[in-house]
Amino acid sequence: MLGHPWAATELGPLPTWDPAVRAATDLVLASPVPMALTLGDELLLLYNDAYAELIGDKHPAALGRPAAEVFGEVWSMPGVGDVIEHAYRTGEPFLEKEATLPIHRRADVAEQSVFTRGSCAVRDSAGRVVGVLTVAAEITQVTRQLQSLGDFAAALAGTLTLDDVARVALRYALTVFDADRVSFAVDEGGGGWRMVRRVRGELMDEADERLPPLWRRGPADWPAPAVEAARRGGASYVDDGEPLRGIAVDRHDQKVRALAAVPLRAAAVRGGITVGHHDPHSWSAADRALLAASAELIGQAAERARRFETQHGTAQLLQRSMLPEHLPDLPRLRIAARYDPGVDGNAAGGDFYDAFQLPTGELGIVLGDVAGHDVQAAARMGQVRAALRALALNDPRPDQVLAGLDRLVTSLGAEGATHELFVTVVFGVIDADRSQVTLASAGHPAPLVRRCAPDGQARATYVDVPAGAPLGLGSRPVTRTVPFHPGDTLLLFSDGVVERRQQGLDRGLATLAEAVAGAHSGDPRALCAAATAAVPGATEDDVAVLAVEHALRPSRSASMEVPAEPTAPSRVRHWLTGQLTEWQVPETVVGAAVLCTSELTTNALLHAGTAARVEIDLSPERLLVSVADSGTRGTVTRARTDTLSSRGRGLGLIEDLTDAWGTDPTVRGSTVWFEILLPAG
Repeated sequence: MLGHPWAATELGPLPTWDPAVRAATDLVLASPVPMALTLGDELLLLYNDAYAELIGDKHPAALGRPAAEVFGEVWSMPGVGDVIEHAYRTGEPFLEKEATLPIHRRADVAEQSVFTRGSCAVRDSAGRVVGVLTVAAEITQVTRQLQSLGDFAAALAGTLTLDDVARVALRYALTVFDADRVSFAVDEGGGGWRMVRRVRGELMDEADERLPPLWRRGPADWPAPAVEAARRGGASYVDDGEPLRGIAVDRHDQKVRALAAVPLRAAAVRGGITVGHHDPHSWSAADRALLAASAELIGQAAERARRFETQHGTAQLLQRSMLPEHLPDLPRLRIAARYDPGVDGNAAGGDFYDAFQLPTGELGIVLGDVAGHDVQAAARMGQVRAALRALALNDPRPDQVLAGLDRLVTSLGAEGATHELFVTVVFGVIDADRSQVTLASAGHPAPLVRRCAPDGQARATYVDVPAGAPLGLGSRPVTRTVPFHPGDTLLLFSDGVVERRQQGLDRGLATLAEAVAGAHSGDPRALCAAATAAVPGATEDDVAVLAVEHALRPSRSASMEVPAEPTAPSRVRHWLTGQLTEWQVPETVVGAAVLCTSELTTNALLHAGTAARVEIDLSPERLLVSVADSGTRGTVTRARTDTLSSRGRGLGLIEDLTDAWGTDPTVRGSTVWFEILLPAG
């Protein structure tokens, strides 16, 4: 400022300036707030250090130049140059509380910034207007934070579970507060706590974002700042120190120097959030207000999620507890089933399946659908399933079983004084000795049979069994007996598998048949996975499938209970290698199977936190391996194979090394499985 050649401008040498102008100049230069003076008829620009930061690369060349030249096209925009020129001509002040201006902090790069700015005339000692003083306070960050708070509230409104709330809250806090580490903690309801965190730079791809967060559990007196804030009900702020020294689990925690811990504002849920930085950070009043508002939104969402999980989790557990936990293990008939709840993925529904041995040695199979998605539908489903098994054990003829069920459903409808009890079901009896299956249906989609022709090509056709009327409407089922040879697989399914909005039912049935015929093998588990994923598009209905394969030759099987210990994966690898080597499985298959099983075992122990069970089944055509846990992890989402995250990499590895894989929710956890086809001979 002092060294600028002012003598070459219309203002003249600095010592000759009017005392009032000199005083205004001294005020501008001493102010920590962005200020600028535009002096003389050319509106020459003079500013302080704070204003120099606003204009970026334009400084220092902007000093002493006409403002219109410095700001170019921006100057001619409404509310920019015209405001300064008007104040200079008339002496009238101007105030704008929120102005969005394109600021070129770097050459040729315009940033939309928000300011509160005011302009007033600068007068000399004689009272003449000789310039304009502009004071600008940038509020871009505050404005963006307020906008993001609205987006955050909208995102939280779409959450259903605490896992959903945690994902949204951590992603928001990490971005909006430009944090290096964030965490979210809630009470477990029984005195303990659970907490999940995110750190800057943690590689999270789209598939990982959909996976449940990795919660850490802690006792009632856990000294974590988020938990302490929840217990006290008050926030704490550390500008510079070692706030996580006592609970640090890795370098990400150790490097945190500034930390804010704020409790959630909720009546039914206790919890807290923390936002941390690796560098010292002063928590301004605006930061604290935004954190408090965010914590209140998170608390409300957590409260809704807790109620949802309690109500819908109970309903879903009720339904799954009514489904068979274990299907029959027969030498010539391999059986698998899968159930996926529709609607929001947590509500109970009325779809059900069952498979059981009859006194004659034959296999009874059933799949049905009770309309509804609530606890009442699940309870009625349990009544229908139990009654069907009792009727079949007394007289296994499919038409007689369904006729008896029709009378039961009619009675239930009359007892409940409702005509809305809508039940469809298909029941069959498989006679492996005679290589045939006898089926009857009450308003249910026809089963599908996959047959392998001598040329090796599989074909899938629907059994010609009359659907008839649903139960409770005077159903008169008709039976059909069709061949069921070794190598064939029978698939029973609910209408949720094939029905989609804005798509005809015939198209869905055709797509399902194509998917079943094109599957790698007739293995029941693989066909269940192929069937549930066959028809694209989301469904609001439940999805249930049951598959039975008439094996060409009996398979060999073995299992191992895996304790929740760090050494468990290595023990599984040793056991599996020995078992497959003893069965003379090709080395290439053994290597791939051991690697994939190790990944699944580690995944189960890490994510579910419970013991697991590994089962292997070897047939002449394929090797099937499954890993079941008893946790509540839920469905594992398929990951892209190019991801580098640890969870995604494990699933991508399985996708690369196997011919088919999938995950099946069970009554008390999840089962992840894979299939590897064996080389000919």
